Amino acid sequence: MKPVQTKPIFVLLYGFPGSGKSFFARQLADELGMAHIHSDRIRHELFEKPRFDNKENEVVNQIMDYMTEEFMRAGISVIYDANTPKLAERRMLRDYARKQKFAPLLVWIQIDSESAFNRVMNRDRRKTDDKYSSPIDRTTFEQLAGSMQNPNMNEDYVVISGKHTFSTQKHNVYKTLFNKGLLQSPTGGSNKQVIRPGMVNLVPNPRAGRVDNTRRNISIR
Repeated sequence: MKPVQTKPIFVLLYGFPGSGKSFFARQLADELGMAHIHSDRIRHELFEKPRFDNKENEVVNQIMDYMTEEFMRAGISVIYDANTPKLAERRMLRDYARKQKFAPLLVWIQIDSESAFNRVMNRDRRKTDDKYSSPIDRTTFEQLAGSMQNPNMNEDYVVISGKHTFSTQKHNVYKTLFNKGLLQSPTGGSNKQVIRPGMVNLVPNPRAGRVDNTRRNISIR
């Protein structure tokens, strides 16, 4: 039987492009009944031909923040499936989670940069975890990797390997969550089933036309 959450959890992800963030997030969300808010899929749903510019990124981020807020209001644990490379960004999201009485946890998915880049170059769009991923060339990859700010001692994080199976990754994360009292065995409490609203109910149908950016003004402060 699956473990039971004693408190809503907010999971942030950190790692190189190609480290396996969405692979991990999708499976952990299924295991623990969490809402999986996936930035690449949101971009795919909203924009027929993504530009990956600052204005488009702002729209995607605002939609993610809106969805996070709605799930938290419903008391549903969230996996924020977008790389959070900056210390200030992670701090803002953690502070918001705590205000909502959620327990934040940063999962640092570690892998060497060359292996990560090789994964990016060999993504298979037929696979679930690669279907919505963004194309990245060597220059862009190195720029993104070079701008990342590693977690420091003031952040609450757990390290997992991007080369391990999900079973091993899950073991390390579960151990941390059990130690924090955020998970308990099924015999320790009721395993209440929660129906999670699907992402498609919160993101406009792309066939309705391109998003009016001027109407996307919801953000977490």
